[in-house]
Amino acid sequence: MLTYDVRLYTIRQRPGRRLPFELRWKVGSKPHSKSYATKTLATGRLAEIRTAMKNGEEFDQESGLPVSELRKQTEGTWYDHAVAHAKMKWSRSSAKARAARADALATVTPGLVTDHRGAPNPRVLRQALSCWAFNFSDHRPDPPEEVEAALAWIARKSVKIGQLADSDTVRLGLEALSHLLDGSVAADNTITRKRMVYNNALQYAVERRKLPANPLQFVDWTPPETDDEIDFRWVPSPQQGRALIDAVGKVSPRGRHLKAFFGCILYAATRPSEALDIRLSNCTLPDEGWGSLLLAGSSPGVGSRWTDDGEAHEERGLKRRARKATRPVPIPPALVRLLQEHIAEFGVATDGRLFRATEGGRLLSKEWSAVWKEARRLALTPEEAETPIAGVPYSCRATAVSGWLVAGVDPVEVARRAGHSVAVLLRFYAKIVAGREDHANALIERFLGGADLEK
Repeated sequence: MLTYDVRLYTIRQRPGRRLPFELRWKVGSKPHSKSYATKTLATGRLAEIRTAMKNGEEFDQESGLPVSELRKQTEGTWYDHAVAHAKMKWSRSSAKARAARADALATVTPGLVTDHRGAPNPRVLRQALSCWAFNFSDHRPDPPEEVEAALAWIARKSVKIGQLADSDTVRLGLEALSHLLDGSVAADNTITRKRMVYNNALQYAVERRKLPANPLQFVDWTPPETDDEIDFRWVPSPQQGRALIDAVGKVSPRGRHLKAFFGCILYAATRPSEALDIRLSNCTLPDEGWGSLLLAGSSPGVGSRWTDDGEAHEERGLKRRARKATRPVPIPPALVRLLQEHIAEFGVATDGRLFRATEGGRLLSKEWSAVWKEARRLALTPEEAETPIAGVPYSCRATAVSGWLVAGVDPVEVARRAGHSVAVLLRFYAKIVAGREDHANALIERFLGGADLEK
């Protein structure tokens, strides 16, 4: 924190010490001191501090230094700092988090430059930053010449990290993260997500004593309001969901293989990455009645450049859960039958996975996306197909979760089955929960009517 409140004390001599002359001063509420071998050295430093005070400089409370000296100590650039920040976070981040952080930093960094003379193509610069500068994978290819040139340019033009203490410079980064490459305004959620990365990087600069305080807290700039609530206009009804699953099986032999995959999303509210990780040993499939799935992990597709092993999928635990946590989910007879039929027709992979790619490897999103697109054409009316309804298979997860809530399942149990916290569930499904108020009121009225309230 910067302040003009500086108090100087007389130089104190402490005989018997290797550096006997101690200069003491106080910045705000925090005392500081430094010892010197001779009184001349201590007096000279005292004069420097007095000069800074007379010049009207602010002092940093943490370090005790005037702003001019603090900035000399932080002569590194924002680009250097952003690279250091991404590298520090790399080893403890998921592949998806690595990619998201690199994308955000690659958006902010081109805005924090001294000038734009000789700037490379914006798309080349964005790719150079996200895929090379902020990527530390051992599986990166060598950068092409245009990427090397773009990185050399940004290294020359990047502002000094100390300049981020100035609100006008901070705003340049905020402006950059608020727009897409074509100049249009980014989506509200995108702005909020990238601002969070920007904030974390600035906080890391404070940690490394490159900035006295996080400058974002002093900037009058509020991220856009975001609405996490699901737009239920585009969530398929249970009937539409079943029609889509049936249509998937009619698209092609590949569609028949994916029918149960989409069924897991519709009937068990699995995320696609969780369904990809289901193994035969995770399934309880009785001949009659309800079965269950034991969800133990996920395999999100993130691209080989972001994973440690160079694979396109990352093996990881359930979302926002401890690495070895599991989530048992009861499944209705309709899904039990789908899975039984799938196993009977297609068997399982060598590692027990139910769903796999055409060549036997990991199922890629482009495979199931193509099948889903064709299924929408078959199952929906032409008018519906022109809208975003059921635009992605993930929308069927919302069908399942909202259906459980409408059916009267306790929100705590719904959250557990869906792998949400209750707070997140209520935020995403607020309208559904609010729509059950009449039902809840009736239950309370029934309880009150049957209770002896006079006792």
